[in-house]
Amino acid sequence: MSATQKAQVFHSFGLDQLTIEERPLQKPGPGQLLLRMKAASLNYRDLLMVAGNYNPRLKMPLVPCSDGVGVVEEAGEGCARKPGTRVSPIFARTWHDGPPFREMLKRTHGGPLDGTLQQFMVVPEEDVVHVPEHLGDEEAAALPCAGLTAWSSLVERGPVRPGEKLLILGTGGVSIFALQFGRILGAEIIVTSGSDAKLQKAAELGAHHLINYRTNPNWDREVFKLTGGQGVDHIVEVGGVGTLEKSIRSVRPGGSIYLIGVLAGKEAPLDLTPVLMQDIRIQGVVVGSRRAFQNMNRAVDVHEIHPVVDRVFSFEESVQAFEYLKSGSHFGKICIRIQD
Repeated sequence: MSATQKAQVFHSFGLDQLTIEERPLQKPGPGQLLLRMKAASLNYRDLLMVAGNYNPRLKMPLVPCSDGVGVVEEAGEGCARKPGTRVSPIFARTWHDGPPFREMLKRTHGGPLDGTLQQFMVVPEEDVVHVPEHLGDEEAAALPCAGLTAWSSLVERGPVRPGEKLLILGTGGVSIFALQFGRILGAEIIVTSGSDAKLQKAAELGAHHLINYRTNPNWDREVFKLTGGQGVDHIVEVGGVGTLEKSIRSVRPGGSIYLIGVLAGKEAPLDLTPVLMQDIRIQGVVVGSRRAFQNMNRAVDVHEIHPVVDRVFSFEESVQAFEYLKSGSHFGKICIRIQD
């Protein structure tokens, strides 16, 4: 094996600063695994990180991306996993169970720790999970953040019960996973999008009701009609304050809004009176623990769920993959094939 490896690295902010570099190949120490990375997937967080909009004081150089899948190339002393085993690193090292804690935010892949967009990476054995065998590498690479965030919202934080009404905003990675998980949980699902073509794809995945927010900007009123004036039980909210006010008007008294993204903005005037008067729960969701990841993978395995991958780019096309994410044209996940 070569003593070096290739990685996508940025030394200053901006997509034009992301370049391929040769880096020394690390050896795994006791309790560590050397993974030959097969694929990575992109999250909006990764784009914000590279652009400098997530943490302006981020220490660089940095390898981006928090999601990926690889095979064990070499196992350090004391490790049980054998070479050839396919695994995914968890998002936040040492977060194995229980609620999130402040220190874990210093141990997340793709910032501040080097991420998955490299040919090899060394991780503690306790910070990886097996991935379902029926998934391709790109599909498996979609699970660690987008899949687990949706699972944590609907199962760990919910739970969504059969027959309950679930509103999902958008058709990106987290949203499409929420649609797939909502189906196996027995929910009645409403999906919004600005594209009729994307809404048709959502219908093919099992969405019961579709709302185009461009042709129907008062989509909260349409949700109200679809639910007989009651509102939905759960909302997967990826827009942030730009859509939160309409989400508050769309949820039933005592219902839950899972706040995941800020795609429609971080700052805007917001009337919180309905939240107080109607006992609405707004729950921030930050991915999930290793235990939750393992539980999700069991469900993905049993139900033979296939993550929706919109497009796969080569390792050399990583900048184009980020540009495609930035365009908002995707349906589901965008992946990068690192090596065969």
